Amino acid sequence: MMSITLMKKNAGIVLKKKNLDQVVARVGLVLDISGSMRNLYKEGVVQKVVERVLAVASQFDDDGSLDVWVYDNEFSRLKPVTEFDFEGYVDRQILSNDLVHKFGRNDEPLVMEDVINKYVEEDPSKEPVFIVFINDGGCKRGIKKAIVESSDQPLFWQFIGIGDSNFDVLEKLDTMTGRFIDNANFFHIEDIDRTSDEVLYNNLLGEFPDWLKEAKDKGVIQ
Repeated sequence: MMSITLMKKNAGIVLKKKNLDQVVARVGLVLDISGSMRNLYKEGVVQKVVERVLAVASQFDDDGSLDVWVYDNEFSRLKPVTEFDFEGYVDRQILSNDLVHKFGRNDEPLVMEDVINKYVEEDPSKEPVFIVFINDGGCKRGIKKAIVESSDQPLFWQFIGIGDSNFDVLEKLDTMTGRFIDNANFFHIEDIDRTSDEVLYNNLLGEFPDWLKEAKDKGVIQ
């Protein structure tokens, strides 16, 4: 448990600096599992990503859980992960799970619609939802529809590009038109496993405070 304890401490420092330490939010993690991600899964990099995002979720969320999806050209909504069962989560719930489609092509809009469905239709709340979306390039242009349609809902999409592929679709998020409020951000980290907690969490939480303020001002969240 030492590793998650240290990550929680590092996340807590950034949360406090950004005045987010009193925020209650639900947190979701969407993981690319297309073919180009194969080595990152097998080398344990994705497991570490789960742990580092969990360190934020455990402080935002009342029950300390992190909702998880994986996607390639199909998607799976997985069992949420907590501090009590995070060890070996990726091997147990993803790599050894025959029900999870793995290492195909990527199709982001499908999984995004399911994320929206969960938080807006199945389990609606005025609490904000912070979605961390991991992609290693080649994101489909169809993501615009899901982002625009959810822009009046309490969902913020934080995309993280990893590796050295093409992120042209995600790089244009800031100029996307037609939204009620700006509800998405993107940053790129070539080697996420070598990125310090401080740098990762500062980037991860960079635009969330501004979205929270605007969403509250416009009645999207309480």
